[in-house]
Amino acid sequence: MLATAGPVPEGPQWRYEFKWDGVRAVVVVDAGQATAFSRNDLDITSGYPELSALPDQLRGRPVVLDGELVALDAAGRPSFPLLQDRMHVRNPAPALVQRVPVSFYIFDVLHLDGASTLALPYEQRRALLDGLHLPRLPGLADTPGPAVADGPGGARTLVADAGPGGGGGAVGYVPRRFTDGPGTVAAARAFALEGVVAKLADSTYRPAERSKSWIKHAFVDTIEVVIIGHRPGRGRRAGTIGSLLVAIPAADGTLHFAGGVGTGFTDADLRHLQQALAGLRRATPPVSGVPREQSRDATWIEPVVVGEVAYRTLTPDRQLRHAAWRGVRPDKTPPPAPAAQPAPSPPSPEEVTGSLQTADGAWRVDIVRHHGIGWYRLIHGNSVVDRLQLPDLQQLLHAAGVDLADLTDTRAA
Repeated sequence: MLATAGPVPEGPQWRYEFKWDGVRAVVVVDAGQATAFSRNDLDITSGYPELSALPDQLRGRPVVLDGELVALDAAGRPSFPLLQDRMHVRNPAPALVQRVPVSFYIFDVLHLDGASTLALPYEQRRALLDGLHLPRLPGLADTPGPAVADGPGGARTLVADAGPGGGGGAVGYVPRRFTDGPGTVAAARAFALEGVVAKLADSTYRPAERSKSWIKHAFVDTIEVVIIGHRPGRGRRAGTIGSLLVAIPAADGTLHFAGGVGTGFTDADLRHLQQALAGLRRATPPVSGVPREQSRDATWIEPVVVGEVAYRTLTPDRQLRHAAWRGVRPDKTPPPAPAAQPAPSPPSPEEVTGSLQTADGAWRVDIVRHHGIGWYRLIHGNSVVDRLQLPDLQQLLHAAGVDLADLTDTRAA
């Protein structure tokens, strides 16, 4: 279930939660194991070994939990830029896990002890979640406002809650909910959190639906973009990426050029982007309307990698102003191409000897032969990357958050 963006509503029918700056995940705990799935239904369990502690925390109870994977900064606040160090690693080394530990902030329960809870109202689901006796963190007083301590240099720091369950060695936490909307907003702003989510107390859980029963309000506007190219760096960034060229989708899924993003990158971001985009080059821009001053030195990229940017304004013609990079979103995929623009047919006289695709049909891999020579063709919407060898194919799919092993033979469908 997804929230709709909007102003924070008020009224006795609403409950309020803090908006955590992390990655959404659904975690299934059963038979002593925890399995995590991203918002686009990818199995991300191996990337977060901390989740193996959840079955013990839950004392063996089978449950399906919805929440946010977060990495905390020195002040105890979830930091999406910090989480980037973990999002791209499938089997993190112990040193990385220790340097950037990840917690699971749980805000809903979808299945418990063999029974679905989807039809229960929000308040009842939260009561069931409280009954699991997981620790509450960050610590919160009875009124909206995190408990604080003096951190390094006198900085205010979020601290652990003293509620049931304790916090030592735990990975799963249940942040509290509130009835005071303005107070929750004020507390979130005071501690530089991402925002607030308001939820109707009687709302049921509707999987995969973007609902107005949940309203999210971020203090900094962010938007998901599709990378379509990059321009060369100069000065300290010479030899690497200077800025990204990005597009955003219209309601029908058509991508429209939205401008460039040249700030917000760490050195690690630039290294990762250069590696991830190296195998995605194409000769022409994947969208129209790119101004000449931005296109003349651009390297064009297949539009398959989704990122997130913060921005100050979005102009009426949907151009981003003062945009800053926040990170790649491997848990997201570009929107499907409009129905009126079907995927290109494989060119003749090549022979397609086999075809694989994802469960939703968004990604297809054709196995092609011509005059005794074989290769792979990757198709996503209107984008086609041709004449790939297996290592290149795997690299492109991995950059888009897709595992080749998850594709199935279309003839078996």
